[in-house]
Amino acid sequence: MRQRNNAFKDVRNKVAHEALAGIKVGVLARKYEVSPKTIRNWVKEFQDEFGADALPTIDERINDSKRLAELEEKYNRALKALGEKELENEVLRELVKKTSPASVIDSTLHKRLLGRETR
Repeated sequence: MRQRNNAFKDVRNKVAHEALAGIKVGVLARKYEVSPKTIRNWVKEFQDEFGADALPTIDERINDSKRLAELEEKYNRALKALGEKELENEVLRELVKKTSPASVIDSTLHKRLLGRETR
């Protein structure tokens, strides 16, 4: 029973956090299927429990957004590089599978030379 209460409290705190972050109470009420008044009560309880320091400041949100944009750019570059390397590996595998005319000529020449030495 205690786990259920903790899970419910986590959901309440999440909803309150979303409301304090700027999502409209009506939207949250429809999303979580509770009344807007209930969400306002949860927000009030959340503020009483955690205070004003519970939410990040605007500067912290901006810094997080910049950091996220940088990480997404690095991720996209890494994916592109990985794709290029995979393509390169595939081309090399195909080249290894093919017999090159130069290697065929060298091997037949080598066999001919070996045949002359044994005579």
